[in-house]
Amino acid sequence: MKENEISFCAQLAKAIARQFGPNCEVVVHDLCGAEPEHSIVAIENGHISGRRVGDGPSHVVWEALKADPGKLEDRLAYLTRTEDGKILKSSTVFLRDADGNVNGVFSINYDITMMKAMEDQLRAFTETETSGAEPETITHNVNDLLDELIRQSARLVGKPVALMNKDDKIKAIRFLNDSGAFLITKSGLRVCNFFGISKYTLYSYLDEAKGEKE
Repeated sequence: MKENEISFCAQLAKAIARQFGPNCEVVVHDLCGAEPEHSIVAIENGHISGRRVGDGPSHVVWEALKADPGKLEDRLAYLTRTEDGKILKSSTVFLRDADGNVNGVFSINYDITMMKAMEDQLRAFTETETSGAEPETITHNVNDLLDELIRQSARLVGKPVALMNKDDKIKAIRFLNDSGAFLITKSGLRVCNFFGISKYTLYSYLDEAKGEKE
């Protein structure tokens, strides 16, 4: 890399590190130097990986030295681990000269060790016996409860009322019956209005739903 390129990358590394704080390590590698095993020419927050200027390349960078430049692609937002066990969210950008040859690497490594631990703790805390199920809505009164049960019955079928056939509506009404919806005063009328059926049809569907269950 040319001196002005290294200077610009070092300036950019400092800005990114300042923006995202002490958990963000930013490293600049010069792959055109006389000693590629000492590729780091600039580093911010090196305490994260324990590296400093003059140290060698990571595994990803070392592979880049041997790979076909035309096939190299940036690696973004992948996980790495330091020797002392820190977990990092890393991105590696390959820098190229005017001819398209890789002459440097710009790496960002963000220490997410504590975040991962918190994520595991939060997952354990929020896990329920009904994980994956729709959260139940807390309603204010039985009318709201009936509306919610009707919405749930439609979601169970998985299609708009206008596209529901007889079997779909029986499935929805079976759910409403099992949920106790018809214990609510005047629920039959509201169910009829929602599904566009008559009271006679509702009773017929209810009989079929109960018969299938038995």
